[in-house]
Amino acid sequence: MAKRVYLLLVEFLIVMGLILTGPSLLWSQDFRVGTWKTAQTIQPYYYQKFLSTPQKIRVFSFTNPADQKMALLAGSLDMCGTTLAHAIHSTSRGEPVVLVTSLCNKCSALVVKCKGPVKMIADLRGKKIGYVPGTMHEILLREVLTRNGISPDKNVYLTRVDFFDMGMALARGSIDAFLSGEPFPTLTVVQGYGTILSYPYYGESIGTINAGMLVRRETLHKHPDRLNQLVLAHAQATEYLWNHQDEWLKRASEFGTPLEVLKRAAPNMELAWAMDASFIRKTRALGERMQALGVIHQQPDYEKLFDLSFVEKVKLGLGSK
Repeated sequence: MAKRVYLLLVEFLIVMGLILTGPSLLWSQDFRVGTWKTAQTIQPYYYQKFLSTPQKIRVFSFTNPADQKMALLAGSLDMCGTTLAHAIHSTSRGEPVVLVTSLCNKCSALVVKCKGPVKMIADLRGKKIGYVPGTMHEILLREVLTRNGISPDKNVYLTRVDFFDMGMALARGSIDAFLSGEPFPTLTVVQGYGTILSYPYYGESIGTINAGMLVRRETLHKHPDRLNQLVLAHAQATEYLWNHQDEWLKRASEFGTPLEVLKRAAPNMELAWAMDASFIRKTRALGERMQALGVIHQQPDYEKLFDLSFVEKVKLGLGSK
């Protein structure tokens, strides 16, 4: 608990420091990029390796997408990571943000107590399930339950639990299950008290989409060349790490997760950069589920939420399909 409070305090100070420096430093000599310190969001730490200009990449780490976006809107970051659920929520409120490249796919899992009473999803009826409201994981959890004839609001007890505390809550019996992102699901397996019941992906609807990189809308018009450089560096970093997975996981283990856990979790993590019509269709499906659940009150303008022109240029340059 003390470590988590410390991390949140550090993040708050970073956000306030970025905001207080103001937009005068935006698009200065250095690039400023926000991301999480996780294996699935590691690419910004490799941008420098592929940047073709003399500018430096300054990476700022956060623990949630809201703080990253706050710094972005304040003009203190050039680009930052975000979950697609958060991007949808922000745009539905009229905030001037745009997704310009994907970041990661997969990374979610539904976990239950090892050797416990829950053997299949139907066994979750009447059980306590840990979740974080308003996240991708809540949407996926509700989708899993609904598809199996279980009402998320009537047949189970949804219990708000911080991501960092879910494993311990499961171990001590405070909850019977949780749906979270890696590496927490795999960590419970390695430590011997959890087992993965389901990977909550449905290809015909939301699929495996998860997160992307966000910019301010005015950046598209004022600094397209520099934004092109960032998106290209992101794509090249993604391709490099995906083709050098030993290096990827070893570098990611420096963030604090044991390498053994990351190796076990790797099949459920996918680095990404490309976006296309299918990606947008699945994001729309996510938005529809969010509105149905009351997470948002209206659908965003998806034409404004996405700009595929930068990844299209990268595809042409890299010879991707």
